[in-house]
Amino acid sequence: MNPSELVKEAFQALEHAHAPYSEYLVGAALLCADGTVFRGCNVENASYGLTNCAERTAIFSAIAAGQREFIGMAIAASGESTPYPCGACRQVMVEFCQQDFPVYVAKSDGFDTISLGELLPNSFEFGASDA
Repeated sequence: MNPSELVKEAFQALEHAHAPYSEYLVGAALLCADGTVFRGCNVENASYGLTNCAERTAIFSAIAAGQREFIGMAIAASGESTPYPCGACRQVMVEFCQQDFPVYVAKSDGFDTISLGELLPNSFEFGASDA
């Protein structure tokens, strides 16, 4: 699947978002090594800390289905701003993806491609050392 198709999957995912508080709909599409795509959307909660982002929804769904190898992720949103992942989502990506993992972030005129390493340089990794 090419990046443009993955971005389309992310736009389809945002149609299922539950965002009554922010009204900012976000969708994500995660491509697995076997070609499977897992979609995620943001799910807000009145207790805002319990909200889950689209990126984590997609990753957690894939993990729950037994997937562990990921090729790339696309993210799309309803607003005008470019929907870069939040810090929590970036850290979850680091848990399961390599630094060169591509993230395709939808914009009004196409999409940007950025690596996970660019999104979260010097990320926390349990047990990692500088030695």
